Amino acid sequence: MGLIDFDKLPVNNLVGADWHTYRIITSGKEIDKGFRLKHGLTTAVCRLLSIFAPIQEYRYRKLLADKPLEQAPVFILGHWRSGTTFVHNVLSCDKHFAYNTTYQTVFPHLMMFGQPFFKKTMSWLMPSKRPTDNMELAVDLPQEEEFSLTNSMPFTYYNLWYFPKHWMEYAEKYLVFNDVPKEVLERFEEELKKVMKIAIWNTGGTQFLSKNPPHTARVKELLDIFPDAKFIYLIRNPYTVFESTRSFYTNTMKSLKVQDIAPEELAENILNVYNMVYDKYEAEKSLIPKGNLFEMKFEDFEKDPMGMTEKIYAQLQLSGLEAAKPAIEQYLNSKKGYKKNQYSYKPETVRLVNENWMRAIEQWGYEKLQDKS
Repeated sequence: MGLIDFDKLPVNNLVGADWHTYRIITSGKEIDKGFRLKHGLTTAVCRLLSIFAPIQEYRYRKLLADKPLEQAPVFILGHWRSGTTFVHNVLSCDKHFAYNTTYQTVFPHLMMFGQPFFKKTMSWLMPSKRPTDNMELAVDLPQEEEFSLTNSMPFTYYNLWYFPKHWMEYAEKYLVFNDVPKEVLERFEEELKKVMKIAIWNTGGTQFLSKNPPHTARVKELLDIFPDAKFIYLIRNPYTVFESTRSFYTNTMKSLKVQDIAPEELAENILNVYNMVYDKYEAEKSLIPKGNLFEMKFEDFEKDPMGMTEKIYAQLQLSGLEAAKPAIEQYLNSKKGYKKNQYSYKPETVRLVNENWMRAIEQWGYEKLQDKS
């Protein structure tokens, strides 16, 4: 257990941004009353740590920038709270996979310089559990790379965590890339490749394994960069997803935001973003070459994780499963008895999901609940 509870962190993740990125993200943004101390401390720490960014950049360009990615990445897709973390943790037991660590998400500019010291400090301070469920948190565990991208460039969807009043603006521009300049897409490609190369260097793997829910809405853009990429797509009961996502956003934002957002607006944004992501994925998944996509219900993976893992490897023609099986089985055994959150669906949840997400329920054969509100 870390020294500080997640929702009482005195700074947010932007402490790890380079100074140029930080200034662009925060420029002109309103800081709500009650968050000015957090914003001030984050600014001060970011400014201090940014002095090391040129060292990281020099070492990256000297050692990794010109090295090609030898294998096409594997992308785990799915809306937030669809089980992508569990699948990521299982597959990352295969040591041939490289992944973005939790430490890298916060300090992408302190990877090739100072990592032992800063990682030890982060481990000492951070909580051992995620605020929204019982999944473990640790500096070396796999994590989604969107946070790394947020600290490396200003054009990312996860700026919403800090400035939720601009949530839908970020979604239109940097989640689904509607009408963004070519320069934004080029920067996205540059920084994504950088994250991957540093992760491969850091973990010793050979093929990057991504778990990043925003990528679900970027299949076309990802294929433009990696034509041979492989994709794993998860869907989960939409009623559970809504309840879990609302809890996830509400609790996670407590530690990150410097603006308030009303619960009603938060729920409306969740509903709208789900549809944006769902629509774009469904429109673009046909672009994925035959044999490079595996779709599944999370409930099926949860019931038989090893069996479904075997199907993933077979469908996507991934190598290394036999060597990885002992580590995967050890991880799965360690999760036995794990108590996940139980959700009782409120009448409001049933009504909102039925009104907004019914096509997902029908397409994937989930039971429609009756609205009793």
